[in-house]
Amino acid sequence: MTTTAYIALGANLGEPHVALRQAVTGLRDLGTVEAISALYRTAPVGGPPGQPDYLNAALRLGTTLEAAGLLAALHGIEASAGRERHERWEARVLDLDLILYGRQVSADPALALPHPRAWERAFVLAPLADLDPALPHPVTGETAAQALARVGLGGIGRVALNWTA
Repeated sequence: MTTTAYIALGANLGEPHVALRQAVTGLRDLGTVEAISALYRTAPVGGPPGQPDYLNAALRLGTTLEAAGLLAALHGIEASAGRERHERWEARVLDLDLILYGRQVSADPALALPHPRAWERAFVLAPLADLDPALPHPVTGETAAQALARVGLGGIGRVALNWTA
């Protein structure tokens, strides 16, 4: 059975645009990439001071992997791009977050679904709203567009529409 997953992509070290394009290539091996958002430049949120801006996007993936297997595969793509985990919210060569996996809800710390902060962050919501403005949060029902209107676009700007070409 195929499940629709929404994945947030981000990078701010090395060559972020290249890392994000390579991530999309890796994600194609995990299922069917159904849609890819525009690319956004965003100021870092939290973490150590002095980080460069991020490039962020999101994609919709149809996959037969279970949620835990998909998350493990995302971590594998990050590792192959050179991601190392040292400090929370540190600068990253590549960051892939599983935002939604179908309508699954999980409070498991190893796999919280939906992603616990997704509906509070413009750098996640703007790309999600590109993919599907009516995408509902599986618990609250608030759509991606409604949440984006609530949090605002401060510190985020669209860079490119067809950035994977």
